[in-house]
Amino acid sequence: MRLKVLIAAIAVSALTSSAPSLKAQVAPAARVGGMPISVGFGISSYDLDYGPGRRMEGADLRAGIGIFHGIGIDASARSIFMFTPAALSRMQQNTFLGGVYYDGMHFGRVRPFVRAAGGLGTIEFPSRNPKYTRDSYTVYAPSVGAEFRITPKVALRAEYEYQFWKEFQGPRYLNPEGYTIGVNYYIRPHRYRVRNED
Repeated sequence: MRLKVLIAAIAVSALTSSAPSLKAQVAPAARVGGMPISVGFGISSYDLDYGPGRRMEGADLRAGIGIFHGIGIDASARSIFMFTPAALSRMQQNTFLGGVYYDGMHFGRVRPFVRAAGGLGTIEFPSRNPKYTRDSYTVYAPSVGAEFRITPKVALRAEYEYQFWKEFQGPRYLNPEGYTIGVNYYIRPHRYRVRNED
């Protein structure tokens, strides 16, 4: 319920801030060139794959740049720290990832994407040893999602990600997975073309 309220607040904020840009096109066709550059913020809900309760929420920051025909690179930082299950005395999962993404073709205002990322994960966990309550691991994280364009510079973004934390406390992998919903702001938008209105 709390996540739904946060998502609604983000959507209302994005629509409100972009309202002046939603006017009808009456000027000649506009064309934006160059590589798209974006920054974004989102709220995440993840299954921890650790202990009882297992689901927590957090925040995600992202920045990306398009390179060539839908292919781009990005970096993200996510912290899952909110609403720790009562059965866990402590828990926090953080990831710092760099990735390569591919934007698919537009379907109206919707643009699907896929992403492959890797980097560092840190985790705080309950432990009988008070000197060992935090550790770090190599993380791989494929994801898939879509953006819904509100204006040429603002888009709602939804993403599902599945993580592989390598050799988590032994030979097994830890596999947190979840979704993020947020807003992307394009400092330099995607190429677009609008027809003249006669």
